[in-house]
Amino acid sequence: MSKSSDCKIYVFHYKNGDPFPNLPGYVHILAGKETYPQKSDFTGDDTGENISNKNQYYSELTGIYWVDKNQSSAIVGTCHYRRFFTASREPLQYKLKRLLYYFGGLNIGRHGLIYTTNQEYWRNRILTCEEATQYLEEFDAIMPIKRKLRQSIESHYNKYHDATDLQLLRLIINEKAPGYSSTFESTLQQKRLYANNMMVMKREKFEALCDWLFMLLFEFEKRVDLTKYTDYQQRIFGFISERLITTWVNHHQLKVKEFPLIYFRNLKKAK
Repeated sequence: MSKSSDCKIYVFHYKNGDPFPNLPGYVHILAGKETYPQKSDFTGDDTGENISNKNQYYSELTGIYWVDKNQSSAIVGTCHYRRFFTASREPLQYKLKRLLYYFGGLNIGRHGLIYTTNQEYWRNRILTCEEATQYLEEFDAIMPIKRKLRQSIESHYNKYHDATDLQLLRLIINEKAPGYSSTFESTLQQKRLYANNMMVMKREKFEALCDWLFMLLFEFEKRVDLTKYTDYQQRIFGFISERLITTWVNHHQLKVKEFPLIYFRNLKKAK
């Protein structure tokens, strides 16, 4: 049995579509399947212990919760139907394109992202379970290259979301996880963020993160009026969790291997 045989990387979808990529160890999950209005052949996050019906607010986190509570692989990864880790070197033409990003003022927003429509070229350059297993012999976690922000994490959140969210979250951490308060405050003043709720970890670290993360998110849910969030802002827990995951990784001083993300722009249109 190969070392990578007990590794699973879960690809979260929100609509029916082709299960790309078909790679060993990759498992395609329809997040929010309990409330999905169509028949789907995807495995859903609606069996066993689950929060599938909260997908409107939790986004891919309903899939992450389901994986934590119902799956048991020794190595666990999470990604999206159009965003994937890669351990391959970026080709020269893509590096040259980054120069255009710089002159066009897009270099910060696209830092760590490889935008492409070329599925054929990148299909075999998506992080494999074998690669993930090898890297986790040395590192505690595989994470996306941190997103660069033009301002602090707190200022960025307050600019694009409801500023009272962080105030409530600060209160909850002080009450429920006071040992993390200092790290949370220092994290909010940084300008780098682990985005997209993507990671690859050994099971014990993944479970520890999820226990802490969902404890705080469920407490937040008890104290907030979800009806005030509309449209894009309804994905409130996904936005909060990015800040919390960054805090957790910082607090535990994990040895992290950061990889760029391949972003298949055409897959969204294909859905």
